[in-house]
Amino acid sequence: MIPTQRAAWALAAFAPIALLIAALAPGFWIISPIAAAGLFMLVLVDAMQAGSTPVWRIETPADTEVGQETQLSILAQFRSGQPRQVEGAMETDPRLAEGGRVWFELAFDADKQRHGGSDIVRPTRRGTARIARAWLRWTGPLGVGARQSQLELEDAVRVWPDLSSVRSKQLQTFLRDAQTGLIARRIRGEGTQFEALSEYQPGMDRRRIDWKASARHIALYARENESERDNQIVFAFDCGQAMCEPVDAMPRIDRAVSAALACAYVALKGGDKVSLFGFAQRPQVMTPFGSDSRSFHRVQSAAAGLDYNDAEPNFTLALATLTAKLRRRSLIVLFSDFTDPTAAELMIESVGRLVKKHLVLFVTIADSELQTFIEEEPTDIATLARSVTAETLSQQRRVVLQRLRRLGVDVIEAPWQEIGFDLIDQYFAIKSSEAIG
Repeated sequence: MIPTQRAAWALAAFAPIALLIAALAPGFWIISPIAAAGLFMLVLVDAMQAGSTPVWRIETPADTEVGQETQLSILAQFRSGQPRQVEGAMETDPRLAEGGRVWFELAFDADKQRHGGSDIVRPTRRGTARIARAWLRWTGPLGVGARQSQLELEDAVRVWPDLSSVRSKQLQTFLRDAQTGLIARRIRGEGTQFEALSEYQPGMDRRRIDWKASARHIALYARENESERDNQIVFAFDCGQAMCEPVDAMPRIDRAVSAALACAYVALKGGDKVSLFGFAQRPQVMTPFGSDSRSFHRVQSAAAGLDYNDAEPNFTLALATLTAKLRRRSLIVLFSDFTDPTAAELMIESVGRLVKKHLVLFVTIADSELQTFIEEEPTDIATLARSVTAETLSQQRRVVLQRLRRLGVDVIEAPWQEIGFDLIDQYFAIKSSEAIG
């Protein structure tokens, strides 16, 4: 049993009166302790009127996704008493709720004869979010006395990468209508791998006419090509300090993982092989190549396990390890970021060695904060200095990306909202050009 905030305010309001009695009528000092004792007894009686310890529990989902709305609930049923106000709290992992604590106000449900309350949280990081304990507090009819119950918990919520882009109507409509990868058969007429010759018909692309075969048969014949399949695609993630910086309240690495999973889903549907590689100061994980959509869950689980790291990544060790594990030419989609040209120098050198054997696609999220500083109106010296510094950093960023392009690396730089679809478009462009195999 505990006093409420109302009881504390009542005691605080009585303190000046007690001082006034002591100053003007010292003989009546006994009134003050009697009034305090009366207030204490009132708190006890009110707490007893609140009712006995209820039967209560918490409800949490077993799984959720980073950045998505997640509902946590507390349900309580009182055996007796008339609780005036019922409140709850829950201690969680900070990745699940800001500050690691969630507050609830429970309302009475007349139909189910119980109190219930819920709150919506948005997980900010991947991983397993533990829920250590929960509290329930209910006050009596007068609101000066309350009871409190604590529940030790061992619950956990698994926070997975965000798959909202995979479930989006645009992507699902595209996959339903696409010709590539939905049926296990050879698709003719697309790609650049030769499949067969057929007699030329009006309406066919004239560029597909095989003039040598036409000369031998004294008739026009056109080449039928097969869509390129069975390519190896590696999604490589820099899990270092720069990628753990937030963009719109979520780490860059989580934005990158969401975009990569959308592209991986499309690639698996298209018949290509997909693997995931993560690194920071040393390689963290590399999954075996999956060859169909049933392998997507394994890729998703590996992406959920990518750890956050506050150290600079070791590109030399990571990309050398990746090269040693690849037995054939592959498309390597590298998600990374950098803060200055000096930090990017080792990355450029390592990517330069990688591009000699493989096709590399470098993906980075555009820094919207820099652009905001550049466009800010210079109303004072501090704002002007910040704008100039941002413009310098932006120029250095363009220089680094240009150096990568000169090495033969395809570069995607886009806001995080667009990066997933830009990556899918670039994947199809590369695949149709048969540049991987």
